[in-house]
Formats: sequence, C-alpha cells, structure tokens
Amino acid sequence: MKLKGSQAIVKVLLEQGVDTVFGYPGGQVIPLYDALYDAPLKNVLTAHEQGAIHAADGYARASGKTGVCIATSGPGATNIVTGLATAYLDSVPLVAITGQVPVGNLGRDSFQEIDIVGVTVPITKYNALVRRSEDLLPTLRRAFAIAKEGRPGPVLVDIPSNLQVAEMEWTEPEAQETVPAKPAPDKASLQQAAELLNKARKPVLLVGGGALNSDAGKELAELAAKADLPIVNTLMGVGAVPGSNPRSLGMTGMHGHIASNMAVVNADILVVAGSRFSERVTGDRTRYVGQKTIIQLDIDPSEIDKNIAVSVPVVGDIKESLQELLPLVNKAEHADWWQQIKAWDAAEDHSLESGDRLTAPWLMKHLSKTFGDEAVYVTDVGQNQMWAAQHLTVDKPRHHLTSGGCGTMGFGLPAALGAAFAKPGGTIVHICGDGGFKMTGMELYTACREQKKLISIVINNSCLGMVRQWQHLFYDARYSSTILSDFDFIGFARSCGADGVQATTCEDFAAALEKAKAASGPFLIEAVIQQGDIVEPMVAPGAVLDDFVKVEK
Repeated sequence: MKLKGSQAIVKVLLEQGVDTVFGYPGGQVIPLYDALYDAPLKNVLTAHEQGAIHAADGYARASGKTGVCIATSGPGATNIVTGLATAYLDSVPLVAITGQVPVGNLGRDSFQEIDIVGVTVPITKYNALVRRSEDLLPTLRRAFAIAKEGRPGPVLVDIPSNLQVAEMEWTEPEAQETVPAKPAPDKASLQQAAELLNKARKPVLLVGGGALNSDAGKELAELAAKADLPIVNTLMGVGAVPGSNPRSLGMTGMHGHIASNMAVVNADILVVAGSRFSERVTGDRTRYVGQKTIIQLDIDPSEIDKNIAVSVPVVGDIKESLQELLPLVNKAEHADWWQQIKAWDAAEDHSLESGDRLTAPWLMKHLSKTFGDEAVYVTDVGQNQMWAAQHLTVDKPRHHLTSGGCGTMGFGLPAALGAAFAKPGGTIVHICGDGGFKMTGMELYTACREQKKLISIVINNSCLGMVRQWQHLFYDARYSSTILSDFDFIGFARSCGADGVQATTCEDFAAALEKAKAASGPFLIEAVIQQGDIVEPMVAPGAVLDDFVKVEK
C-alpha cells in the first residue's frame, strides 16, 4: 500500500495507541498537519511550542502513556528543547516529531535549518534524522519502543518535509525493533538485602520517581509494613506510596521534613527505590552515607554508584525486585526507632499551617481536605512547588506532577493542560507562583479554547519567591531582580475566557475554591500571601541533611 510519508506518520501514531498530540504548525510540518486534518486523533494547538512539549509531558505523567509533541524546524524545534530536558531528567516517555528542511537543502544554512538532532543528543534517550523514506517507519517505531522501555525518557525524530510528501510503501510492523530486555534482579543481591534488613534496628525506606514509573506502590507499602519501615520520599516520589500511610514521614532532602531527614541521617539500613541521589536529596554527598548501609533498587545500572556508593545494588524492575524480596524479609518491629522519629517530628514548626492568615501551607492542607485523593496536582517550580510537596496529602500515583530534575519554571500550566486531556472529567489543580505563571500563562487561553476544566492557583507574593528566599538567607537580603510589579491575574484570566477570584484571607480562598469547583471551565484563584513567608525546613546547599538553616522570624 502506497502512502505519503505524512500519512504514514499518522498511521504509526495510531498503531502505537496515540489518541492526542500537542503541537504548533510551521513550514516544514505543513504536510504532516495536512494529514492530521482528517486523522482520528485529537490535535491540540497550543499557544507556543514550549507549551506543547510540557503539555505532552503532563499527559504522559498523568496517564502513564507516551506523550507526543509536533514542532516545525528551526525555532519551532529549539522551542521544545527545555521540555525535552525536563522530561529527560524526570524519565518521562515522550516522542517529539520535528519537521526539517528537505534532504537536498541539509547543511546549506537553509531557512529555519537547525541541527536539532545535534542540539538534543544530551537530553534524549534516542534521536534520529530520517534521510530516506524506507527508514521512516522503522525509525518511528523504534522511537516509541525506546521511549517506554527500561527507564523511560524522551526521543526525537527529525523528518525532512520532502519525505512527508513523498510516496512510500507501508509495511506492517514486524517483531518489535530490538530493545534491551529488562534486567532480572540478581538473587544473591536480593538475599543479601533481605539479610541486612532482617538485622536492622533503624531502617528507612526512601522512595523515588523510579518506583512510581515501576508502579511499585503496593509492594513498597507491603515491605514497609512487614519490616516496620518509616517511609520517606523524594520530590519525584510523591504519591508512589500514599501520603496518608501512617508510616509516611514525607519528603527528605533540602526541604525535607525534620523527621524525614533525621531518620535518613541516623538510619543503619537505607533501602532506596528508584532515586538517583540528586544533591537536593543528599546534601553533602561525602557525608551522606555515614554509618549506614545502602541498598539501591533501580532499573538503570548506570545509576548504581553514580552519585553515592552503595553496599547492595539490585538492578531490575523495582516492582519485580520487590516481589522477589518480600518473601525473604522477616516480620519486624522497631518501637524504639519509631519513638525517636516521633520526637523529631514534634520539633517541626507548623505555625504557617494554623489558618491565622492565608499562607501556602494552610492552602495546601485545605486543598487536601477538600479533594481527598481525587485531585491531580500539577505544580510549577519554586516555593509553591516545595510547599505543595511538603503539605499536600497525595494518595495516588500520578496525582502529583512536577518538574524535578530540571526545575523548569513555566512547566505547571501547560502540563496541567496535558493532564486534563489525559484525565477527562478529572479534577486538575494547577499550583504556581506569580513568576512562573507569567512564563507560559497564555496556555490558559488554550485551556479555555479547548473547554478543559482546570483550577489554576497562583500563589502571589509579588516576588520570585525561592530566589528571594536564597537572597534573604545567603546574600544579606540583597533582593536583586526578584521583586515583581503588580499584575492583574484576574483580568488576564478573563481576557483568556476564564473566570477568576482574588483571595487574601483563608475565608476568601475557601469561598473561591467552591466557585472554582462549580465552574464549567478553567478558573484562576490568585492567593495573595506575605512576601516574607519562607519554605521551612531548609538545609543549606552542600550541608548535611540534619543541619537545618536557622531562620530569624
């Protein structure tokens, strides 16, 4: 069967189970958009290519499926680079399809010609420039296979426009393109891990984003219950195990809870499931290990000993590894250890949660109380992100979406748009700061045009909050370029077609949230908080996890 290349691309998308794509047309993808015109696919036109790639990312994180983004050559392709880096560092499966100048014009500095394959080599699992029609189908199919297999990640396929219009022979997929099989966990390593756990007096389970990708929440909870483990999580691990689990101490790291960090520092056995030991998680890496023995479970062998030397590596799918480990672990109780942990927990300052005035921690608690386990929370980056990770109770996997490794401001709103397509009829709550919203706020227009219901909460402290916090603590309160002028968020929302309300008190916010719940489309709540509110606890960069910054009130 003869097809145009553009039609073949669409046919591969359908073959791979794709139902929604996000993109922006341009000169070198006009043939592909012409094929999409009649395709049984939802094509979401965003306001900007960066919005498209973040929306595809949010769709992938919320659904567990592969997100798809389309952009033209040159600036269209370079505009998705930040989104690829965001997905790469957080192990999110994406396929980016970019148009390119015709094959005959490659290497001639043609109009909007950029070597996007060269640009994106460090931030993709796989990328390729297709130069021949006969390579188009196998390249696309391999891209989808690689995006999902093992440790997920983004891929990019660059397709010259002449190949999109040229006729080619359609071939049905053969045996899937060869991709590495999942490594089977080593039985000796599992036995060693179990023996260590069975002798532990102060064990801790640390859950990262890899555990969420492996859908290992049930097994992690079973291990924690059987071995009597306190559970701490990284930012990317939020929701992998229910936050309401009585064993859950919450986030560890730079903005980890006191009990979480103290437990990690004082543990004798640390079981780590799917964390890459970012410096935001470890603090001073030279002193992170201390006297403890670390058991690391990860599907990616390159993560073993990359940042932290571990005693027992278990390489393989985390869910499968845990299923084999569980029968080897004895039932245990660690009453003295839990008593110490509860004492540390009591030392944390909870004054910002009191409700005496509108604060971000109180707001997060109110959201959790209002929505229970129903909402999918999509956060931006900065103070809003840390407050959300600390104070939201997230009980389901894929219900907390955030840019962890790259820390991409502007991620939140387009990612929430993608999540709204992944979860039609679901409750999507976007949380951001006033700075991050301005970066990609035009995607609120996209959400209105697509009639996607989502609640956007802008925490407005009239500054770039996290940078200002660092300036306050470490740069003698010299607030260079971090204090922001007034902006009419409600007027902007209405110009996009959304409704909105400003809240300055807890009562205002509670009333605004009820209006947002009743709205039929996007609704923006501007929550005005004090500029001096600081995310606590905090460990200074490079410090040991139990060395908390002392903040003068």
